[in-house]
Amino acid sequence: MDNKPKKGFKLGSTLYSFTNEWHERRYDFEGLVAEVARRGLGPGLELIGFSSIRGFPVVSDDFAARFKDLMAQHQLTPSCLSINADMAIRRGTMMSVDEAVAYHVPQIEAAAKLGFPVVRCQFAAPAEVLVRLLPLAEKHGIKMGPEVHAPLNPNSPPVMAYREAYAKANSPLLGFVPDFGCSARDLPATYIANLRAQELPEHLIQLALEVWHLPKDAGWKRQEFARRVEPLRADPADVSALSVMFNILSPGEAAAWKEIMGQVVHVHGKFYDFDTDGNETSIPYDELLPVFHDGGYEGFMSSEWEGHLYMRNVDAFDMVAKHQALSRRILDRHVAGARS
Repeated sequence: MDNKPKKGFKLGSTLYSFTNEWHERRYDFEGLVAEVARRGLGPGLELIGFSSIRGFPVVSDDFAARFKDLMAQHQLTPSCLSINADMAIRRGTMMSVDEAVAYHVPQIEAAAKLGFPVVRCQFAAPAEVLVRLLPLAEKHGIKMGPEVHAPLNPNSPPVMAYREAYAKANSPLLGFVPDFGCSARDLPATYIANLRAQELPEHLIQLALEVWHLPKDAGWKRQEFARRVEPLRADPADVSALSVMFNILSPGEAAAWKEIMGQVVHVHGKFYDFDTDGNETSIPYDELLPVFHDGGYEGFMSSEWEGHLYMRNVDAFDMVAKHQALSRRILDRHVAGARS
């Protein structure tokens, strides 16, 4: 069976979406993979190495063989393996660049052994680490890219440092993994409802939401929120709980991704809620997907439901199915419009 990906914008799932089902042991690894396939939520499949594979980054021959059998059996395609930088894994000190390179090597080798063409990295490691890993990536034909996750954007200082290093290295294997949580227009209603369920004061919630919508970076927003609540003598625990919102999602224009479109190696289709018409309520997919389609992106987008962080008794598979249905509607409509 030929599982080689076809060209064009492709859909898939990350097992991260099914965190609750996994942690509650409703499915084992093979069961999760089988359910993704049964519900038609592929063909792409993304794993987080340290979450899904016991003993990672060591991957046994038996696991690798079984994984490839599962992909063939269920007609799925390995899309991306998410790996870790863990620069502060030792208390009180940070890894050196040499140590970070050595830490990444077995993870990339694991990706190659399992047949993944892309690894999602993290900005915690300096760009020099990925540049020094290029010979290994070239050996295996693997693309590498850190995840541009909220509160970052394509022009944030950490991203710009990578962009500058990439320009010097000039390799098609170096790229980025956009996360659509950087392009939110609002916070999910279910997230705000969860804040209220925690009995956080309503006036503090409204103040935090007001600051969230300001066109500033997350660090500035945290400081501004702290400044505004200081005269209110708010409970520090409440302030801390509300400040989390400045990091999980951030406002951003869909067009901003055009700046790095040629270096996109994978996409995280972050989502939370849907309205009665099946539209995502906080992230403008009707704006985002056309930008990536018209920009020539031909890789996978993993449906990444993060509502599991605060929502229980919700079927994550149903949520991913809604996300992929929405994505197909938007892409089909956009393609049809372009042809007419």
